[in-house]
Amino acid sequence: MRKIFLFVLVSSGLFARAQELNAKVTVSAAQVGNNVNKSAFTTLQTALTNFLNTKKWSRDSYAPNERIECTFFLNLQSTDEANVYSGSLTIQAARPVFNTTYNSPLINFKDDDINFKYVEFQQLDFNDNRVTGSDAQVSNLTAIFAYYAYMIVGLDDESFAIRGGQPLFLKAQNVVNNAPDGRGIKGWKAFDGVRNRYWLTDNLLNNNYAVINDVYYNYYRLGLDKFYDDENTARLEILNVLNQLTLFNNENPNTMINQFFFQGKSNELVRIFSKALPQDKAKAAELLPRLDITNANVYKDVLK
Repeated sequence: MRKIFLFVLVSSGLFARAQELNAKVTVSAAQVGNNVNKSAFTTLQTALTNFLNTKKWSRDSYAPNERIECTFFLNLQSTDEANVYSGSLTIQAARPVFNTTYNSPLINFKDDDINFKYVEFQQLDFNDNRVTGSDAQVSNLTAIFAYYAYMIVGLDDESFAIRGGQPLFLKAQNVVNNAPDGRGIKGWKAFDGVRNRYWLTDNLLNNNYAVINDVYYNYYRLGLDKFYDDENTARLEILNVLNQLTLFNNENPNTMINQFFFQGKSNELVRIFSKALPQDKAKAAELLPRLDITNANVYKDVLK
């Protein structure tokens, strides 16, 4: 039984096996031309929700209240091919913090390399042993969603156990290695960009970047989960994470994983350190603007 320390299980000490995700999918077709029947996108939204929530993504047993809260926002536009769409996918997932009602951001990422073919009522199939079917553009849809399902479960596991997410990251890497290849399909290869699906799994499985796996565990399990017991000790652990990331970033500048880690966390980090001891607050104010450049001004303004 996983993560039992987070939850009080009732009903005679038994729990039902359940899938890992409690996903909500939204499909926006506002930019798709009027020549397409918009009911197809409602059907797609339901099909993708069922795909994510009914498939088992790992071997772990989850109680219903342990399922990972996540959202997928698929924003589509037409292409010059019939039933083929491009656009972006925003993935967000959160992880509960021990003894609180607060959910901490785990993933907040926008993937702009979305391209797939979909015809209403098309079956959404995915097989780890056959990622690509006869039509690459059809397969690309389920490959992308399966990839991010593995990443969500993997990062959640990583936050509860040292190297806990590695089996799921390997599954995600298998999707990358066997991904569809065809016209308009991007995001699976090193040369497709510097921040894509290829680089995310590469960074999380690269032995030279192993400290990142410690960072996830230390931040969530040794940091956030300890706030209930001892705020100052928990802050020191998170400050240690910032020191680890600073050293990592100095040795490995411009990696995807550093930016990926901080996306969606600025408000949380401000709340953590705004009430810190003066010396800890000052250190955080020094480190955070360099690590999370996008939100540098936020940290400078609040953590004065």
